[in-house]
Amino acid sequence: MSRIKFGTDGWRAVISEDFTFENVRIVAQAIADFVKSRAKAIYRKRKLVVGYDTRFLSREYAETIAGVLAANGIKVVLSDRPCPTPAVSVYIKDRKLTGGVVVTASHNPPRYNGIKYKGYFGGSAGNDISDAIEKRLYGSRVKSLPLDEGLKKRKIALEDLVKVQLGHVKKYADMKKLKKARLKVLADSMNGTGGTYLRQILKDTGIKMDFMYDEMNPGFNGRAPEPNAKHLKELMARMKKGGYDLGVATDGDSDRIGIVDEKGNILSGHKVMALLFLHLLRNRKMTGGAVQTICGTVLINKICEKYDLPVYETPVGFKYICDVMTKKDILVGGEETGGIGYKNYAPDRDGFLSALLIMELMAAGKKPLSKIVAGMNREFGNYAYEREDLVFPEHKRKKLMDGIKKKPLKKVLEKPVSRIKDYDGTKFICEDGSWLLLRLSGTEPKLRIYSETRSRKESLRYLEFGKKYAFSLM
Repeated sequence: MSRIKFGTDGWRAVISEDFTFENVRIVAQAIADFVKSRAKAIYRKRKLVVGYDTRFLSREYAETIAGVLAANGIKVVLSDRPCPTPAVSVYIKDRKLTGGVVVTASHNPPRYNGIKYKGYFGGSAGNDISDAIEKRLYGSRVKSLPLDEGLKKRKIALEDLVKVQLGHVKKYADMKKLKKARLKVLADSMNGTGGTYLRQILKDTGIKMDFMYDEMNPGFNGRAPEPNAKHLKELMARMKKGGYDLGVATDGDSDRIGIVDEKGNILSGHKVMALLFLHLLRNRKMTGGAVQTICGTVLINKICEKYDLPVYETPVGFKYICDVMTKKDILVGGEETGGIGYKNYAPDRDGFLSALLIMELMAAGKKPLSKIVAGMNREFGNYAYEREDLVFPEHKRKKLMDGIKKKPLKKVLEKPVSRIKDYDGTKFICEDGSWLLLRLSGTEPKLRIYSETRSRKESLRYLEFGKKYAFSLM
């Protein structure tokens, strides 16, 4: 029997190997059993929303999930088209639903698909929920209802989720400021759910949008739909030629953002989060702390120090950030990969909203993005973040982690290690604040190596050092 294992954000697996219709039904039944087992009023409401991305068979998987939920006495709102993951989160919060399911593998390569569960609060399910669902796998006989029958009996309803999301994005953004902005923006939708929705949002503003890879393509034109330097080379090259003020990219399910300045330089997710944190603090006069993961940046800490604001740190996975955002006064919560959540919105990432806030920042600053970044670097220090992912077989994972525990680094290159954090991977923090992190992925068979120093050259040297260290332990 194929294995179902929940990772950092739901369950992801290779299509037709582990990600099969049979296993999708098993997960859907476990979700249904979980919802029915809870006594809280929101669970007794028993109404879930189901969305899906542009991947191979995502619509059919979503219809299958809707059929299982409906057969178990749960009312289902099914997206009438491929939709961004944040559309599901926003819809849950807007309609006060029990929760939601998204068929997506986010930024993973095309051969993957996955299932994310969103809680009644409109954000990523924490370990308490995902563990409870996982425990119910194979626990009861799968019930199922054909889509046509579910629609006919009004147990399943088709709805436009994206319309609701775009409405909330426009309410949050300063559309008056964007109306006066004179920006030319190039967007790479990476063949995902982003499409040309940003043009729809900005149609009555002074912002001109051009798009690339905005058509749906389950193969993502041969790349993983992850908005980083490796996959955005064409966007960066087109920006370098001039003619645009800003380059933006959304990942496969449009909850993450990639930002490229007018010179063709891609910004790290850290810098994007820091820029938007400062924008909300200074231009919007909003308040609240910040939360980031173990591979977050010293830059956020520096900003929090200046404004006497709390900063929280979590393991990797937006579910941990979401948990803090629902319990503390948080202005921004984000990951190094460009996924950022905001106060007074659903506690989840939204690539469209992040893109609009960057445009809003540029309109407020009245200067090129590269100059805004340079100003932030002068004020708080320039921190260069790098990451490399190495394919790493499952059977070697334990040996590596045991080796790190037995032979922890005392120095990274020539810099003494002053602190070690090991609650998610192992992070070696040097006396000067630079750091190296080795961490096994929770969604793919990969070893991720991260670093942050005061220069890109040194950060790359840290990565090479980290690779040699990892292989020496094998």
